Amino acid sequence: MSDSPKTAPRVEIAAAGIEKNVVELNERLDTRTGAAHVENDLRLLEALLFAAVEPIDVETLRERMPDGCDVGVLIAQLAHNYAGRGVNLVRVAERWRFQTAPDLEPHLMDIKESPRKLSKAALETLAIIAYHQPVTRPEVEDIRGVAVSGGTLDVLMELGWVRLRGRRRTPGRPVTYGTTEDFLAHFNLEQLTDLPGREDLKAAGLLDSRLPKDFEVPIPMISMAIDEDPIEDDDDTEFVLDFMADDKTPDLDD
Repeated sequence: MSDSPKTAPRVEIAAAGIEKNVVELNERLDTRTGAAHVENDLRLLEALLFAAVEPIDVETLRERMPDGCDVGVLIAQLAHNYAGRGVNLVRVAERWRFQTAPDLEPHLMDIKESPRKLSKAALETLAIIAYHQPVTRPEVEDIRGVAVSGGTLDVLMELGWVRLRGRRRTPGRPVTYGTTEDFLAHFNLEQLTDLPGREDLKAAGLLDSRLPKDFEVPIPMISMAIDEDPIEDDDDTEFVLDFMADDKTPDLDD
């Protein structure tokens, strides 16, 4: 028996409704499968960051994560999940790591490792290198007003906070110094431009109120300077001679 003209439209509408329901069901199933994949990816990312002995960059994470997953989105989700908890996911020096929440520091003072105390000379030298980089040893001495002993630079190099950047294109080709990623990580800085500016230093009471009004805090140079050449592999011996020649010269502030 053939369908009547009135029945045919109703059959077509019903068929279309069934097809729509099937499509929606498949989409929900796909969504559940996708959610499972995302959850597994989050667990793997969490494990990688937890097991890392040092902050880890996004490219390295992409190499270790499954193909096709959006590492950036996963990091954002994981950081959101840990926000407000005792351990947070933070970015330092363009890398990611888990660390205890800053507001809990007073409760952890008894169990955390005591940091190595630096001399006044070492702290001043580190600050000058951080803000004035690339800077040579004579330039550091000129800014401080006293000689810089090789031992002071040696300590900063051993801590991994100061490195050789290059060689200045001037007679004698003195080496230039700069800070490292470990320096950024230790002081919880994402990049050098996050160093405290004039107003921040003034608010912290670290600047003399008698400073001239036109005084400006120098801006460190991240990339190679125009008058600076990169350090070559065969510069190691020259470097030792550069800062060890007067190793017996004491800092006048020590």
